[in-house]
Amino acid sequence: MELEMSLRSVIALLLLTGALSACDRQSAPKEQANGSAEITADEVAPDEVKDSAAGDGEGAFKYTLDRSKAGTPAPDYAFVSPDGGDATLKDFAGKPLLVNLWATWCAPCVAEMPTLDAIAGEYQAQGLQVLTISQDNQGAKQVDPFFAKRKFTHLKAWLDTENRFSLGYGTGMLPTTVLYDAEGKEVARVIGAMDWHSKEAKALIAETL
Repeated sequence: MELEMSLRSVIALLLLTGALSACDRQSAPKEQANGSAEITADEVAPDEVKDSAAGDGEGAFKYTLDRSKAGTPAPDYAFVSPDGGDATLKDFAGKPLLVNLWATWCAPCVAEMPTLDAIAGEYQAQGLQVLTISQDNQGAKQVDPFFAKRKFTHLKAWLDTENRFSLGYGTGMLPTTVLYDAEGKEVARVIGAMDWHSKEAKALIAETL
């Protein structure tokens, strides 16, 4: 009995650690799977992750750095621009690019977004483009209220309601961030949430630039 209880405690701890580091795509709420229920900005993760960008939410920032696909050309998946038009990554060719896949229901995604907003401004003059592409199936209906509430300075609401990027990148986790150099070749991908203020993140950005 004691052994069984110990095993259950270990499993619970591992599940909690995984929940803090990234969101399994299969953990998406039922509303994400079938698109049948309305979710408002007040119902999603942002207010559950307090002050993580200030450094006291360290547990929210855990990731794996993957260089196995370095040198791979950027894909041509179609997605939706903030003005409702069609876009592909080819529209951003010629400058380094950071593509972040996230969702409103993913707490680690939300935790890192203020840091992404900050580096988008910090590196803008050096040509870095930061695209936060939502994987929410309800698209603007779900994402626009989120952005209106958070009032990001540099990030915009790009949408991928068909989850082409999640399926194509195949990491099975959100957030996933992929960096491309000015030639459109992959530098590295970050699986999980990274504090983009950190030295490790800035070194990765410098490599991309």
